[in-house]
Amino acid sequence: MHERRDKINYYLDIAETVSKRGTCIRRNWGSIIVKNDEIISTGYSGAPRGRKNCIDLGFCLREKLNIPRGERYELCRSVHSEANAIISAPRSLMLDATLYLVGKNARTGEYVENATSCAMCKRMVINAGIKEVIVREGHDKYKIIKVSDWIEHDDSLTENFGY
Repeated sequence: MHERRDKINYYLDIAETVSKRGTCIRRNWGSIIVKNDEIISTGYSGAPRGRKNCIDLGFCLREKLNIPRGERYELCRSVHSEANAIISAPRSLMLDATLYLVGKNARTGEYVENATSCAMCKRMVINAGIKEVIVREGHDKYKIIKVSDWIEHDDSLTENFGY
């Protein structure tokens, strides 16, 4: 008899499956938004509809320019997974919802260390009314971030870049 998967890792497993549709050469992310035990929307990292993806072009501009993680996302071709999930859901269903986030290195398949939403996605998550973000740190490990902490500890007022 197998052990039943706990609910948080169940949703993180789904977000991880969503990440497999990602089209980034560096890192692929998957997000799902859940409210009242119902999946509201999903999103993965990839170029806007109709534009070529980095995997099709064979390069990543941010990688070519050696830009550190968490910086200069205006040069990234992708719409981030959190943004895609938010775009696909009505705000009324996102209020007090949970966003599950999984990031994996596209080359090694390893989980992104110290993963969190970028500054732009944090702002979108806040405005969407999402109450918490749960980020996978390992197959069975995760961290829970209260979105209210992003509001109270406004990192946009510091000179800390990246994440």
